[in-house]
Amino acid sequence: MFDLIIRNANLPDGRQGFDIGLKDGIIATVEKRIDAVADEEIDATGRLASPPFCDPHFHMDATLSLGMPRMNVSGTLLEGIALWGELRPLLTKEALVERALRYCDLAVSQGLLFIRSHVDTSDPRLVTAEALIEVRERVAPYITLQLVAFPQDGYYRAPEGEASLKRALDMGLDIVGGIPHFERTMDDGRRSLEALCRIAAERGLPVDIHCDETDDPMSRHIETLAAETVRHGLQGRVAGSHLTSMHSMDNYYVSKLIPLMAEAEINVIPNPLINIMLQGRHDTYPKRRGMTRVRELMAAGLNVSFGQDCTMDPWYSMGSADMLEVGHMAIHVAQMGGIEDKKKIFDALTVNSARTMGLEGYGLEVGCKADLIVLQAADVIEALRLKPTRLAVVKGGKVISRSAPRIGELFLDGRPVSIDPGRDYVPKEPS
Repeated sequence: MFDLIIRNANLPDGRQGFDIGLKDGIIATVEKRIDAVADEEIDATGRLASPPFCDPHFHMDATLSLGMPRMNVSGTLLEGIALWGELRPLLTKEALVERALRYCDLAVSQGLLFIRSHVDTSDPRLVTAEALIEVRERVAPYITLQLVAFPQDGYYRAPEGEASLKRALDMGLDIVGGIPHFERTMDDGRRSLEALCRIAAERGLPVDIHCDETDDPMSRHIETLAAETVRHGLQGRVAGSHLTSMHSMDNYYVSKLIPLMAEAEINVIPNPLINIMLQGRHDTYPKRRGMTRVRELMAAGLNVSFGQDCTMDPWYSMGSADMLEVGHMAIHVAQMGGIEDKKKIFDALTVNSARTMGLEGYGLEVGCKADLIVLQAADVIEALRLKPTRLAVVKGGKVISRSAPRIGELFLDGRPVSIDPGRDYVPKEPS
């Protein structure tokens, strides 16, 4: 007797027509045919079952604040930072909690059940930390929310940056953050990384740094981050987010840098939607698009995962909590259109991100937690093409969200009466 059986599902590794049996909050079996009954069954009808999506880089304190107190007219990173500085004194705990919970509702419907959010600690009121700690507790039954103490205005540059970050960690934030390229000088940026990695080592915490989010090829704080990671024995526990300056660096320097990053086991988190929107703003043509060297970093064995970063906030007016939208953009910008490329992109939204976040029991193997999604697509490649409907979202063996399949009804003489984009247009195998 199972709590839930998913019937006739395709799996991310290419296996087709498998049943997945869930019992007592874990995946109890994955086999071609489960000859048993369950309290509930879902017929996937040859569609994709996947572990839930993970977003290792987001700003939940700013989400859904678009237009508050005004719009970002230039659409630039710096105006976004300035606009957030205008909004921050107006923030209340109640409003922050309400917006974050609304975003989490949307995330669940999109099969996004694991989120790492940066929390701005530059305002010594720390109302952002208070609010998101409450949200973390309230959504815990259905979303794992990790919180990064993030000194948005700079660890040294903000008047009370050092003290506020440490107080936020004392309050219970999970991860040490930083933004070295936003300090007043390159040397201050270097010193901030030394201090932040030391704090993380002393407290036994992971590190996640907004690192070199700039077009400046001389912004090389990732080199310092890698060195400090090794110095403090933090290998595998450190993430470098954005890393957009690598897009502009000369190839010789990068040939030295990537092995250093691999030695430090840096987790790399590009944010395709935001990176290509905000970078290259000083260029005419040719115009740089700013996403880091995804293909080369993957080839070197680094763990690369993708973040949503923003949804309807001062930096980005779009977004929908859809990690497949992120992967879809990554395919285009990284020019990774091959079949194996796309499989790697899907992994960057799921298993790689789970590794970045240090998640335990994640996956579709027997013994993993009973968390999964069923999508209106045949496989991972089609999922990235279509950004399909999440037909079912399962947490702990229970369905927490359902959506009806997207079926188009046609009224055309001599043509089909309906179209299922996730079934009717699957590429045919060569005969």
